[in-house]
Amino acid sequence: MKAVIQRVSKASVTIDQKVVANIKNGLLVLLGIVDQDTTEDINWLVNKIANCRIFNDDNQVMNQSLIDINGDVIVVSQFTLHASTKKGNRPSYIKAAKPNVAIPLYHQFVSQFETVTGKSIQTGEFGADMKVELLNDGPVTIIIDSKNKE
Repeated sequence: MKAVIQRVSKASVTIDQKVVANIKNGLLVLLGIVDQDTTEDINWLVNKIANCRIFNDDNQVMNQSLIDINGDVIVVSQFTLHASTKKGNRPSYIKAAKPNVAIPLYHQFVSQFETVTGKSIQTGEFGADMKVELLNDGPVTIIIDSKNKE
């Protein structure tokens, strides 16, 4: 399971010209899922993201977590995070989990995030053509892969 997390001042997701998610201070999480991902990957990744100290404290030092600042979150499914660009110029997405595997894991990820943060997590729509807007704060963008825990 791979996530790109972006610290944002604001972010939104629009589908068919309708805003389906909208946050202020917090994180936009782009989530890629592979067939081998498990509940263990979900738990590890959610805890890592929720507790990652990437928000500024009073001294303007990145020393606070999403939980510390009571920040908001949008989670967007993004199978292209697992693109392989080894051969040719057209990326291959063969590593990305098919919807029958990915959708339940995606929903479990969101549910676990709500449990850990105690907040409602906003989302895009799995498989939809989404327009994602954000104001990256910093900018701070971090890639976390649950397969690289050690």
